[in-house]
Amino acid sequence: MRPMSLFFIVSVALPLTTLLAQDNDLRPVTHEEVWLLNRLGEPVVSPDGSQAVISVTEPAYEKDETVSDLWLIQLDGSRPPQRLTSTPGGESGAAWSPDGTRLAFSAVRAEDEPGQVFLLPMDGPGEAEQITTLSTGAANPIWSPDGSLIAFESTVYPGAVDDGANRAEEAAREERGINVSRYEIFPIRQWDRWRDDLQTRLFIQSARAGAEAKDLMVESELAGSPGFSGVPSLSGDSLHAVWTPDGNALIISATDNLHEAAHSVVRFQLYRVPVGGGAITALTAGDDYSCQGAVFSSDGGELFCSYEPINEFVYNHTDIARAPWDGRTLSGPLEVLSTEFDRSVGSFALSEDASTVFFNALDHGRGRLFALNTETRELSALNEDSTGVYDGPKWAGDRLVTTWESSTTPAEVVRVDIEQGGHTPLTAFNAERAAGLDRPAFRSFWFTSSKGRRIHSWLALPPNFDENEQYPLVLFIHGGPFSSSLDSDHVRWSPHLLASPGYVVLLTDYTGSVGYGAEFSRNIEGDPLATPGEELIEAADAAIERFDFIDPERQAATGASYGGHLVNWLLATTDRFDALVGHAGLVDLEGQYSTSDVIYHRERMNGGRAWGDSPVWTEQSPSSYVGSFTTPTMLTIGEKDFRVPVNQTIAAWSYLQRMQVPSRLLVFHDANHWIMDGKEARYFWDEVHAWLAEHLEDTAD
Repeated sequence: MRPMSLFFIVSVALPLTTLLAQDNDLRPVTHEEVWLLNRLGEPVVSPDGSQAVISVTEPAYEKDETVSDLWLIQLDGSRPPQRLTSTPGGESGAAWSPDGTRLAFSAVRAEDEPGQVFLLPMDGPGEAEQITTLSTGAANPIWSPDGSLIAFESTVYPGAVDDGANRAEEAAREERGINVSRYEIFPIRQWDRWRDDLQTRLFIQSARAGAEAKDLMVESELAGSPGFSGVPSLSGDSLHAVWTPDGNALIISATDNLHEAAHSVVRFQLYRVPVGGGAITALTAGDDYSCQGAVFSSDGGELFCSYEPINEFVYNHTDIARAPWDGRTLSGPLEVLSTEFDRSVGSFALSEDASTVFFNALDHGRGRLFALNTETRELSALNEDSTGVYDGPKWAGDRLVTTWESSTTPAEVVRVDIEQGGHTPLTAFNAERAAGLDRPAFRSFWFTSSKGRRIHSWLALPPNFDENEQYPLVLFIHGGPFSSSLDSDHVRWSPHLLASPGYVVLLTDYTGSVGYGAEFSRNIEGDPLATPGEELIEAADAAIERFDFIDPERQAATGASYGGHLVNWLLATTDRFDALVGHAGLVDLEGQYSTSDVIYHRERMNGGRAWGDSPVWTEQSPSSYVGSFTTPTMLTIGEKDFRVPVNQTIAAWSYLQRMQVPSRLLVFHDANHWIMDGKEARYFWDEVHAWLAEHLEDTAD
């Protein structure tokens, strides 16, 4: 095993001549070019604001050849990034000690071992030292304010009071030799895994090897409640813990009503977990909002959080809220600061004096940065005309650091000028590879739909694009629906890759998309497929009318997840397309509702229970119109997809076969909702391009 060492290898400093490419040297985008681009995490800023650590994954088609390490960035740009670690497995959850001399992170030493917390010296050369040894692993380390303790998460058996009990329970289950799950409450699945009875709990220990870890939540009323869970993610859940300024407690984000998910909105609240023992207490509570992700002001006098109201709407913006902190609890009510901002707040960061909150938000197909004055509530975009997508802003002393990407530029870390709104690149991890790619900037256009709504679209253009030529049009329908087509590329669903054989790709933000105000997003409630499908067709008509380089005689549509739902809706309601490609799409609203890992919001979206009197369940199910299925269609699905279970794709495939429609089915047996194995993803794209070529070229003949 390679040691986790601190060493400085400069590998991203490139001469300008290397980064520039002449037009005649540009090459089309291939799956290799998309897949092998480096993938960046969010920067983690040092206490003095001079440096940041970032996780960089260098992907490969062979899993054991993928490299993921931590890199150190000087935020003044004085020298290129430097690699900090070199390990067989990746690192996650990097956290600086308060004095900036050590870095904590979680890493896996071997495939059959859980991740543990390591400490790496940052004030000189030295190897990372493992400090935790729990059989259930340790993740997401955070330092106490005085640097003496490390808090972290571990996923443990609910009745286990110590690590010995966890080991014994694990051994007992292995000895039973049966593979069965028992459930009495919903949900039973999450994303691509069957839920088990393990739970994420919070631990602390001294910041040194050999120290004993203490479970702060063992036998607590919160952890013992049937609805306890951290905030869910694709891989599990997290408590998003932060230390209180005095170091006497931690604040976590959790729910106690997950067991009501089949018939109620799941609410997340903030809880205080004392370090010295005592009851865990709720800091926020209420049936009409969720509050999570606590952030303290630097003086410790205020607590900020992400706030989402719970009301009659399925969709609500995420806001920023704050409350005064008296050292032990909130000493006043939550005050929502961003109520006048008609966008959903993403990640946020506080200025040193907490007078300004900086955050990113989706806005008309871009990811822009905004500043909110916490006293006057005055809000402004740092650059209202910015292009591309900013994400994960971090405050660094007197500046803002974030990642930025666009349709022409892969993601890099940038330093933002908060006065002028521009940015300066601090990394060039993808510059050399991207410099030679033919990735034209997306074109933007708007039209007014038949319902009077202003609809935004992007066009992705093919390589060697010529305004005087005509190209087939392929719709690329985003998922969500509470998502957006952005001014950026995507490792899974790359518009440039779809366009590469010589297609103009249309990306339309149909009703329900975000970045256009709450009303626009909410208009999809009670109308999940019909109006969005209508708008996709109107967008295609508008594009054909405006751009002579689109061939109106050759059209196709593709989409995944909610985009796959809409592909099946187009299959059911129009014969204008020469070919369709749908991934993970529903064909029957009730069928997905009754088998998905999340269900209650679907009742609310469709106007009531499936067995009630709402006509949406049948009128907007593609399966109600099987007799109209005529378009050649390729369907793909991951067998481990529990969000849009495989039965939906099998049903759609069966209908196509019964109607004797030319069709193809690809089942990726090891994939979940997304196809994230490199070789399988490449095969998927080869099949997509082959299917489109077969049917679009036949039309041309």
